[in-house]
Amino acid sequence: MAEELTPATPDESEEPIKQRKNGLYPGVSDELAENMKSGWADTELRDLEPIPQAAETAARRAALSARFPGERLVIPAGNLKTRSNDTEYAFRASVEYAYLTGNQTEDGVLVLEPRDEGHEATIYLLPRSDRENGEFWLDGQGELWVGRRHSLTEAGTLYGIPASDVRELAGSLREATGPVRVVRGYDTGIEAALTDKVTAERDEELRVFLSEARLVKDEFEIGELQKAVDSTVRGFEDVVKVLDKAEATSERYIEGTFFLRARVEGNDVGYGTIAAAGPHACTLHWVRNDGAVRSGELLLLDAGVETHTYYTADVTRTLPINGRFDEIQRKIYDAVYEAQEAGIAAVKPGAKYRDFHDAAQRVLAERLVEWGLVEGPVERVLELGLQRRWTLHGTGHMLGMDVHDCAAARVETYVDGTLEPGMCLTVEPGLYFQADDLTVPEEYRGIGVRIEDDILVTEDGNRNLSAALPRRSDEVEAWMASVKG
Repeated sequence: MAEELTPATPDESEEPIKQRKNGLYPGVSDELAENMKSGWADTELRDLEPIPQAAETAARRAALSARFPGERLVIPAGNLKTRSNDTEYAFRASVEYAYLTGNQTEDGVLVLEPRDEGHEATIYLLPRSDRENGEFWLDGQGELWVGRRHSLTEAGTLYGIPASDVRELAGSLREATGPVRVVRGYDTGIEAALTDKVTAERDEELRVFLSEARLVKDEFEIGELQKAVDSTVRGFEDVVKVLDKAEATSERYIEGTFFLRARVEGNDVGYGTIAAAGPHACTLHWVRNDGAVRSGELLLLDAGVETHTYYTADVTRTLPINGRFDEIQRKIYDAVYEAQEAGIAAVKPGAKYRDFHDAAQRVLAERLVEWGLVEGPVERVLELGLQRRWTLHGTGHMLGMDVHDCAAARVETYVDGTLEPGMCLTVEPGLYFQADDLTVPEEYRGIGVRIEDDILVTEDGNRNLSAALPRRSDEVEAWMASVKG
């Protein structure tokens, strides 16, 4: 990684250049500074078209405007976060900002200014790097170092929103009058400019509204979720093809294999891949992925590709590493499969959100009673939640731009709500027998099974977006054999 000349920012451009403590150049000569100002071609893009979701983002802003008439609304993208010293984490814009604009640029801010009728939207962004003051090559975030960014004119065309220089925004917000709301937690500079104009309660109402707005997906979103799932299916196939190499190395080979598919076909993984082999499958969020992969054990792979527009899949399959379930593994796997079948069948418009969870938990409780692991009757087990020693988690969650989407929604509209067409959720029951659980037979210990699919609520029932990945135990074995060739 090359070492930039200076960490100076645009606001410091008139001050003496700040050198890196151990930089190799003592400064910039007047001659070099003058030379760098000229001789550059015009690269303005004049044939741009609006982004594919421009109509959808406009409709989302209109709904937001209608909910908060007469109020200034401020939605930041967020800023770069330092990973260590002078390196940053890869930037991911806030979901609220990306949902309303389609833009993914750090430091961006969407502002909806109240007007007599509705609001006027402006997207505030960094303009092209200044070549006159040397920012483009002297600043650590200048375009020579990190790549070209869109001009404000280009941005206006792409996103269908007039664009202005974000460096002027904090000052104007300090002078703003009237009611203001801001989405907190992403941009401390913007929040500081509004500190005496906002309240936590009012800002939370804005955050909750934007979370609930995503409960029902539009057609663009559904298409993106299907893209994410399709890439994820290919990622699972990639993993099955290299299980022998994972056995020779570790779970990291599985994680890396899936990550390659995510980066080639999408933006990233939608969350930390869980590549849990053997007893690690009983650790629900096993993301260390540094354990052994052994023939005869199971691999629980929970992974999802995130598209370039931030929509993520979330799929889990539990696979026999050698391609065949043994008797106990199949027994436990088939119980989870039956529970998932019951859960998926309960997903339909008009059903309570909790119905699919209750249906899956009932099946698992029945099997645990049948196997003698817990004393029945089943109604008693469910009432006391005794099955939770081995089922542990809820049976699903909303899915979208976050893997656990719409998390700020009110309980009455989410967990206690009713399913509607356009909602997308996961159905993911599991059974986990910890390696040190002395209440179960020894042959159960260290076995963890989860099966997870992404389910879209339709007008007449549901559609399994991830149906291309087999689920039934015999079909899983046949699929693995065919993929391995």
